[in-house]
Amino acid sequence: MEFIKMHGLGNDFVFLDHFSVAPDEDYSELAKKLCHRQFGIGGDGLVVILPSEVADARMRIINSDGTEPEMCGNGIRCFARYVYDQGIVNHNPMRVETLAGVLTVQLNIKEAQVEGVRVDMGEPILRADLIPVLGQGEPVVGETLEVLGEKFQFTAVSMGNPHCIIFVDDFATLDFERLGPAIEKHALFPRKTNVEFIVVNSRKDFTMKVWERGAGPTLACGTGACASAVAAVLNHKTEREVTVHLPGGDLLIEWGSDNHVYMTGPATYVFKGEWLETTH
Repeated sequence: MEFIKMHGLGNDFVFLDHFSVAPDEDYSELAKKLCHRQFGIGGDGLVVILPSEVADARMRIINSDGTEPEMCGNGIRCFARYVYDQGIVNHNPMRVETLAGVLTVQLNIKEAQVEGVRVDMGEPILRADLIPVLGQGEPVVGETLEVLGEKFQFTAVSMGNPHCIIFVDDFATLDFERLGPAIEKHALFPRKTNVEFIVVNSRKDFTMKVWERGAGPTLACGTGACASAVAAVLNHKTEREVTVHLPGGDLLIEWGSDNHVYMTGPATYVFKGEWLETTH
């Protein structure tokens, strides 16, 4: 089985090109094997390239624990670059089908090389029952969350997948490894949630640490950066265009006047290879 390894700001994925192959794989089990960093290739998720009846191509993303999220911002940038470079889709912009809907992706091409990718991530979802989050007002801004004996103010936003955004003064006193998984599985979030901790630096930039639902700590999260930018505006902390500093690098996020959120960032190849299935 041939594969490609790609990353978006260190958020890394194993890619399988099944655009012209009849898929008969259990992708959930395959993701657990391929994404294991000791016994497999290693990755935050498995991305499968498939044909689409409603767009140019279809993206499935499976987390390293075998669960399937609705969308992945860093994954879709890598996906768009791959299908363009391979000639699967040869026009720009392109439309990509995801579980969160069909998204439009614009490639920044200079001298036949893809230098960056801008994704129209659509409109943020602020309705509590659609995020989903239980028993909160709408929008869910500055609500109280109690976890492990501590209380936090949080804002909930969905970018097709759920996010819980918490603004903190600094990361030095944050018990990230303990709080992340506890909030991910908190009873307020019936489909679990991604968790973003944010330190606001100025009206134009903030720093983010993310605990991803189904993957744990990652170096970047595109949907999380988008949701956090929306949350920062709703909490009157930043302007509508911000640079988001992640452990793996920076993303530019714009919450446009059309209510759509736009994400711009890189998509990088790492290596390609062949998976040699073993029986033990």
